[in-house]
Amino acid sequence: MEWGQVRVIAAKEFRDRIRNRWVLAVALIFALFALAIAYFGASQQGEVGFRSIDVTVASLVSLVIYLVPLIALILGYDAIVGERERGSLELMLSMPITRFEILLGKYCGLSAALASSTVLGFGAGLLPLAAELTVRDGYHYAGFVGSAILMGMAFLSISMLVSVIALDRVRASGAAIGLWFFFVLIFDLLLMGALVLSQGRLGSNTFAALLMLNPADVFRLLNIFSSEQAQSLYGLATVMPDGLLEPAVLLSIMAAWVVLPFLLANWRFKCPSR
Repeated sequence: MEWGQVRVIAAKEFRDRIRNRWVLAVALIFALFALAIAYFGASQQGEVGFRSIDVTVASLVSLVIYLVPLIALILGYDAIVGERERGSLELMLSMPITRFEILLGKYCGLSAALASSTVLGFGAGLLPLAAELTVRDGYHYAGFVGSAILMGMAFLSISMLVSVIALDRVRASGAAIGLWFFFVLIFDLLLMGALVLSQGRLGSNTFAALLMLNPADVFRLLNIFSSEQAQSLYGLATVMPDGLLEPAVLLSIMAAWVVLPFLLANWRFKCPSR
């Protein structure tokens, strides 16, 4: 594999997002929401102003679960199928470059754009409150931003798989939106329904294992169990087995969500029929 060709494709994808101001627009959205939640998150209790990083992160988790997967899926759904429809994919494949290098280059470039907008947005959003943060708060917030990037990369892998499989951009966009609805809105409802229908017979180990089938839930657990205050807000501490509360375990599962869909996309992209 020629890493130089991967870097060229990644750089082009990243420049395209910079040129059309995609990174700036997403960063601005993240910054505004982060600042608003940090400062006005407790307004329903009659309080205004920054309270603690734990409460801020717990509030931001719900926002990020809605926004980041949607942005990642929209960002990557036409990465391959769009090139195929424009006829540029055949041109690239006629050059001395492999399909894996094309796929990896596009994924790296899109991941860099997503990570840049996330870091810039959430960093700028909390910058006005920097004087009120301790060193521990800074590390906690950095961990939250890093886990948001990992979740975005997981959904970006899923969108790359969609882009490889889809026959056209219309179907790819429909599949991307459908996957967003499933993972962000429908999955937890189905899980809660199964829990109710089982009348308590669905054990905590099975429930926890099912949660691992959704990268959004893995992200939520990573940030919920980072502090006791966040655990009390969500009330999940009593139903999760101790083995899955370790950040290293949750990070490994999130890494699997990043790698496995991409490897599946690479396998499908290499099929002769494509």
